[in-house]
Amino acid sequence: MYKVRIDQFEGPFDLLLYLLENARMDIYDIRVTEITEQYIGYLKEMDELNVEVGSEFIVLAAALIRLKSRMLLPRVTEVDEMIVEEDPRTELAERLTEYLQTKKIAEMLQRREKEYSGIYTKPAEDISEYLNSPEELLKTDPDKFVRTFLSFLEKKKRLAEVRNRYERIRRNRSSVEERIATMASVLERKWKNQDSVSFSELLAPNADRYDRTLSFMSLLEMIKMQEVNATQDRVYGEIEITKRTKDQTNVQ
Repeated sequence: MYKVRIDQFEGPFDLLLYLLENARMDIYDIRVTEITEQYIGYLKEMDELNVEVGSEFIVLAAALIRLKSRMLLPRVTEVDEMIVEEDPRTELAERLTEYLQTKKIAEMLQRREKEYSGIYTKPAEDISEYLNSPEELLKTDPDKFVRTFLSFLEKKKRLAEVRNRYERIRRNRSSVEERIATMASVLERKWKNQDSVSFSELLAPNADRYDRTLSFMSLLEMIKMQEVNATQDRVYGEIEITKRTKDQTNVQ
């Protein structure tokens, strides 16, 4: 037994669902006359194209025609009173709902098959020789064991201290751009009362080697951008920083 696929539809319900979706019809509120005409028209088109239509498509067409007749010809009693009966479309709606659920499950299984097709499992190994072997006791000198354990704790403590210090330093570090902004603010404030500012005035009292280096690099960057002038009278002497005028910038 094999499945015949017509165009993009795998079966009659697949075609019917496509027509319902294209017509924006609810499964539980099907306009039977309209959908039956579309369904039969599609089958006629396939016949004109010499495409063999499976018997299951013909069976559903017959069911739709029968349902159309039931919708158009309601039965009445002898006193012309309408008989209240179940909506003839209910059975078709239930079958379509069941088909949709089955289709979703099939699509999910296909995705799972595709996902797991590239996964390979390792076959189980016989580990009975390890499970059945007697327990092995650690044979060592108790004093040596204690010393080793204390050494392990000491290394662990030093490692934790290094990590804490590294995290603290990394949090406190600032970029050159941030330091330039800070130094520029300090310089502008001090230049209001004095012509030059020494480099040491830009450093915090507790500045470490990293802070001094970062400040010096930031000063060099400010000189490169022609924002300040810096002079030093002697080697290792104090660096004096003055404001660069517009005339000096134009000369450069």
